[in-house]
Amino acid sequence: MLNYFLTEEQQFMKDVAKEIAVKKIKPVSAHHDETGEFPWEIVKAIAEADLFRVFIPDEYGGMAGDSAIMNMCVVTEELSKVDGGISLAFAATGLGTFPILVSASDEQKKKWLPRIADGTIAAFGLTEANAGSDVAGMQTRAVEDGDSFIINGTKQWITNGGEADIYSVFAVTDPDRGPRGVSCFVVEKGTEGFSFGKKEDKMGIRASATRELVFQDCRVPKENMIGRRGTGFFTAMKTFDQSRPGVAAQALGIASGALELSVDYSRERVQFGQPISANQGLRFMLADMAMKVESARALVYSVARWIDSHPDEKTTAYSAMAKCWASDIAMEVTTNAVQVFGGYGYMKEYPVEKMMRDAKITQIYEGTNQIQRDEIGRGLVAEAARKK
Repeated sequence: MLNYFLTEEQQFMKDVAKEIAVKKIKPVSAHHDETGEFPWEIVKAIAEADLFRVFIPDEYGGMAGDSAIMNMCVVTEELSKVDGGISLAFAATGLGTFPILVSASDEQKKKWLPRIADGTIAAFGLTEANAGSDVAGMQTRAVEDGDSFIINGTKQWITNGGEADIYSVFAVTDPDRGPRGVSCFVVEKGTEGFSFGKKEDKMGIRASATRELVFQDCRVPKENMIGRRGTGFFTAMKTFDQSRPGVAAQALGIASGALELSVDYSRERVQFGQPISANQGLRFMLADMAMKVESARALVYSVARWIDSHPDEKTTAYSAMAKCWASDIAMEVTTNAVQVFGGYGYMKEYPVEKMMRDAKITQIYEGTNQIQRDEIGRGLVAEAARKK
């Protein structure tokens, strides 16, 4: 791995995350993948190591400094090298937190951010059965009623659903205004009228809880609205600009972990009297995997640093590039890792088949890679128009 000039604090975060991944996550990874049990013991270890603080501003109990996105990416990558599903307890908390960071008032931030910094996990509630990337198709409604809003509707495929205590939820407050009629609310677990559907049985990231959020006359105080009424779409899009590098870091970690295992296995596996690494064709495969992993890391880290240093600039296209490139590479590299392992790679006894299953979702959530390519293309056209 190249030297990406991490600060002393970031190197410490990386080392701590690696220790948790190797000592805490690796021994239980297969168990959680098999059972789908949520990894609360790992969440506790991450919280005790203060890693939930790395994307929270210092004044709210965190230690983000001016590098929240980069910090999140460094930790997410390291955890994901061992288990991309378990790492989501951390990474998806970041996603659920970003709407608060982006649009909440100081009073609201003081209410929720210190709890998250201490290890209370969060979730992001946007997707519905008929409204994924198409936010205009949202059906969940929030109707004003005195000093509250009454929310009715459902959210689908919510990461950390049912386990998180703090939810950033998007609902339509003004149906006639399209995307400008969407608002964002914080809804806490235990609020009357707020419940959860069944835990989804997934192909990959099985240690991560994915559930439906159900709102039935759920009364939420007006002071839980994040940002002004009708600015929820802006909050969601700004959140994705900051969170997609985190998905990219998850994908990068999965790919990097698969590459490391492949190199080690190629040295240990003997065929025809010599390690399979002696075969030039296999070394070419490893070389291609390594080049792509390193190119993904360079892009992800560059985008993360750009966002941290330009907080007021639109970074949609670059965030989309990082997410799209890293997740495509994760799928390719993990598929090749299975090939390197041969028949063993197809067996659950070895972790690369799980990495391949985990990698797939990174091409789908927070906007499919087709949506990412459309965002990039739109950005290119818009930039060209501005220059003329």
